[in-house]
Amino acid sequence: MNKFLDRLSTQDKIMFAKRMAILVKAGIPLLDSLKMLKGQAGSRAATKIFSQIAADVERGKFLSSSLESFQKVFGEFAVNVVRVGELSGTLEGNLNYLAEELKKKQELKRKVVGAMVYPAIVVVATVALSVLLTVFIFPKILPVFASFKFELPFTTRALIFISSVFIHYGGYIFLSLTVIGAAFIFLYRQPKFKIIFDDLILRIPLFGRISQSYHMANFCRTMGLLLKSQILVVEATRITGKTMKNLVYKREIEAISHNLLKGEKISTHLERNSRIFPLILAQMVAVGETTGNLSETLLFIAELYENEVDMLTKNLSTSLEPILMIMMGAVVGFIAVSIITPIYEVTQHIHP
Repeated sequence: MNKFLDRLSTQDKIMFAKRMAILVKAGIPLLDSLKMLKGQAGSRAATKIFSQIAADVERGKFLSSSLESFQKVFGEFAVNVVRVGELSGTLEGNLNYLAEELKKKQELKRKVVGAMVYPAIVVVATVALSVLLTVFIFPKILPVFASFKFELPFTTRALIFISSVFIHYGGYIFLSLTVIGAAFIFLYRQPKFKIIFDDLILRIPLFGRISQSYHMANFCRTMGLLLKSQILVVEATRITGKTMKNLVYKREIEAISHNLLKGEKISTHLERNSRIFPLILAQMVAVGETTGNLSETLLFIAELYENEVDMLTKNLSTSLEPILMIMMGAVVGFIAVSIITPIYEVTQHIHP
């Protein structure tokens, strides 16, 4: 069963929560609802997991207890939201909250990833075109240049050198880049390295702001929903910390949970760490703490940051597009000039 755990898509989880909420609202018994969902599952992994959950419930387990067996799939957040719904008699509402939470996080992630797709495509296309021209096209023209009786321009000599390096050492270059990439992936999975990388991302202009807004939206929405589900603030903060992908925020939010036990307010910790938590966030959280309406305040802030992520990702695409076009034009232009210039000089040496 373990081999299926990491293959349950976010869409499967949304479908599970949303359809379960509808079936519970319709008064269909929990076990029958789970069996119906099993038949509607969109993947083999979902079918197997839903079957196991149905079997657990049939043996008398609570739904939340069964989900806890698949905590790596659903997460502690989902388990606790369902558990509170079972205990308070608001399972339908909590399942709807969970579905909306997962959907909003999925949309937020798509916006951030989508903003990176276009730049990545342009960079890959530029590199691929450069390699194609220097390794496969340019060498066919070299014999013509070798017959010229004058010194070739600097750009042409530079291109000949680059082409020679790619042709003779291309395999080594590719192998080196593969090793470097594999080493980076390995190091990124090590917490000591990942926290440095996560902190570095937050310091990069524009990218850092997108990352900050993205994580603030997730922090506020998760925390707000947990508090709205009547989970105690210390426990809600601890669970929220575990959902954070950025280790810098994970560490600080877990610290908030510890400091709450000492009597410190959330807003106090946020204000003390204003480099990674915007001051406006600390001020609005302070208002929520004072009025006793922290859950609604956090959900409102989450909406603000989700809108900010939307705006920033659009600005990123707009800002990067001309830069990437100039970069691509410069590379292709350099290669074109390197080829055309010697040919032009030949025409200048031809006398009528």
